[in-house]
Order: sequence, then structure tokens, then C-alpha cells
Amino acid sequence: MGPGFDGDEEDSGPDGGRVATRGGTLVRRPTLEVERRLWRDGHRWVAGVDEVGRGAWAGPLSVGIAVVHAGLRARTLPRWLRDSKMLSEERRELVFDDVARWCADAAVGHATAEECDRLGMTGAWRLAARRALADLEVAPDALVIDGPHDFLREPGSEPAGARRDALGARAAPVPSTVLTMVGGDARCAAVAAASVLAKVVRDRMMREEAVHYPPYGFDRNKGYPSPRHQIALRGYGLSAIHRRSWAYVAGLPWR
Repeated sequence: MGPGFDGDEEDSGPDGGRVATRGGTLVRRPTLEVERRLWRDGHRWVAGVDEVGRGAWAGPLSVGIAVVHAGLRARTLPRWLRDSKMLSEERRELVFDDVARWCADAAVGHATAEECDRLGMTGAWRLAARRALADLEVAPDALVIDGPHDFLREPGSEPAGARRDALGARAAPVPSTVLTMVGGDARCAAVAAASVLAKVVRDRMMREEAVHYPPYGFDRNKGYPSPRHQIALRGYGLSAIHRRSWAYVAGLPWR
């Protein structure tokens, strides 16, 4: 994974929004446009949802949920709130507390490597998201999910059931209003917040795991493919937190 874009100055965009500039590149800040539309429709608590770790070979799949309340103004957005991929690791750590305080409530849920293997990525995403929902103290009225698909509801399930779901997550009501948005982490402020929170929490987890599995360089690659990670796999095989059903396993001399 690269270090990410980390803009070095900000200025006003033509629509009054703020943009980060670096070397002639413009990266517009996410806005509250989607949230305002949902607030006007009567949804007081709107939550953004984003995941991190889908492409990793080791570690959890993590889903962040960030809840914002009606009436927030654009001027309250944390200065460096962006899609987490557009920020360096250092910048994400610096902005983390500001983003967490800006949210009315937030949580990050995880699905382990073993659960990713057993359930597949769709099932693991759903499990991690339901765990995050269950950890919220403020129940959102509407969700905005980054990406083209709503994987939160199991086929044939009711959107709000007070039961343990088939994946074993503690039950939490799922709002009836769920929007999907491609590029939502770059466009929607609540989704961007979820993106930053999930990324920082998972990165911290992987840095802690690096102490237990030093050959793989998890403190740097966070479980994603890298030259050091690939070399370590050839020499040491799989650790306890590697995903064993991924295609890369097939070429290892031992598993």
C-alpha cells in the first residue's frame, strides 16, 4: 500500500467547498450534501459505512460506522477529513481524534481472518458491519454505504429483527433506508469519517500483531501484499492470522 495523498494546503473551491492541493492535483473534501438530503426527509441520525482490509492477505476485515446528527454545518468538518486512502498514515493518526469527536457516535466492527475464510467476503463484511451496529449507542435512521451494493441484509431477512443473525453477530436494528454510493468515501462526509476510523483502528491492530509475527512486516504492510510479506510467506508459511482460502496460498511451499 502506498502512503496515500497528503495535501499540503487547502483553498476554497468554486462551490464554497474546500479542496486540498498538491503539485497541481485537486482533491475535493467530502460534503454533507447526502446527509442534508436525508435530514430533510426526516432522518435525524445518518450514518456512513465503509470497510478496510478486503484486499489484505492477513488480519481482519473491518467496517466502520460513523453517525452524524441533523443540523451539522459544513464549517464543523474536521480540516483533514478525507477518504482515508488519500491521507498518509501519519495524517490519519493526527486527524483520528478530531473525526471521532465530530461524530455523534461511531464504532468499528471486525471479522477475523478465519471468519473471512469461512463466510467469504460478503458474509464477513455483513458480520463486521452488524458488530459495529451493535456497538453503537445511537441507532442510525439511515445508512450511506460506500460501494455499489448493500450487503448488510441477508437475503430474505427482515431489515430490523431483534435476534441473533445467522452469522452469530449480536442483533441490531438495520435502518429501512440504506443508500449505496460508489466513491462515497470521497464524496460523503459521514462515509469519509467511517473510512478514517476503520483504517486507523485496523492499522493499530496490525501494528500490535507485528510484535507477535515479526517476519511479515505487518507494522508496515498491515497484512497487504508487499515484497517482504511475500518473502516471509515463502520462508515461514502462514501465520495464525493469515487468510487460508485466498489464491496466494496455492503457491506456497508449505501452509
